[in-house]
Amino acid sequence: MPLEQEVLEGRQEIHTDAYSMSIGEIVNLYRDGELEIHPEFQREFRWKLSQKSRLIESILLGIPLPSIFVAQRNDGVWDVVDGLQRISTILSFMGELLDESGCKVEQLVLEKTPYLPSLEGVSWDNGMPDDLKRAFKREKFDVKIIKKESDENAKFELFQRLNTGGAGLSEQEVRNCLLLMVNRKSYEWLKERSKNENFINCLNLTDRLIDEKYEMELVLRFICIVKYDKSAPIDDEDMGPFLTTQMKRLMVDNDFAFENETKLFDTTFNILARLKGEDAFRRYSQPKQKHEGQFSVSLFECISAGVAFAIQQGQTEVEISSKLSTLVVTLADNPNFNEATKHGMRGINRLPKLVDLARELFR
Repeated sequence: MPLEQEVLEGRQEIHTDAYSMSIGEIVNLYRDGELEIHPEFQREFRWKLSQKSRLIESILLGIPLPSIFVAQRNDGVWDVVDGLQRISTILSFMGELLDESGCKVEQLVLEKTPYLPSLEGVSWDNGMPDDLKRAFKREKFDVKIIKKESDENAKFELFQRLNTGGAGLSEQEVRNCLLLMVNRKSYEWLKERSKNENFINCLNLTDRLIDEKYEMELVLRFICIVKYDKSAPIDDEDMGPFLTTQMKRLMVDNDFAFENETKLFDTTFNILARLKGEDAFRRYSQPKQKHEGQFSVSLFECISAGVAFAIQQGQTEVEISSKLSTLVVTLADNPNFNEATKHGMRGINRLPKLVDLARELFR
């Protein structure tokens, strides 16, 4: 296809508009429920107080700010695609930000900044002069609108491009936002499974991984592996894009069998938690005769998938537990496992090998 035709078709997938809007207008949209920043992803805790204070300083000084991107839903509400941290900081400073329960968050109290040291201890209702409040509300943002007529895949792509890399969202947080915007039920299911007590008891994650919602990624990995179809070609070059593609394929449509998938997930991790707990996905040292080290995603992929396959085959918990008790202490020395997980092996290439191994070990 000629380049000109590709460009033309690509442009037809995304319909955009743009407005220059004052902070006051943006706040009014938020108050009226016409601008959704999703409390689940405000993530203002990721911004230090110094960063928040510098943003307010920039606005007061009239320094131009980057554009905000929003996606228009079918109901006309705007979902913030990029600029969430800036908007949530502004709302927090003005005392308008709501938490997940709909209650107002405590007003942001600023610290001194390089150009405005007198901001130390200032909040909207304490120390902010009325004339500066008026000027603050009149400052403007350029708002770029991805209209509802745009292709959903194009919205996914744009959101990923704007929110990955640097100090932005983790890959799973991006997926969570995407899923929340297009299929809240699937997002809530993923979130609920990630809180399953047996599932959590099998993991040994660092605070950083928990902070980045890695446990939700592991739920998604489990679903993608269990439903992996070797006959379907993989177009993605890495595991991250693959998980995003599969999430869209499996969980965005209304065909996802929530009840069946919940039963499979819960049964799998009930067995794993009861037998091995936090050692389920840690390597076993034969010389030391004990599990050691941190959580291994390769062990997670192979063992959890194997247990799920066995459940789907109708094996009893006694049969599965018998195989599992041996496997958790021998898998790390399995030559096929070591070949699939050797240094330099990309996750996307590891996946089919581990799926085959899991099926074989729990046959």
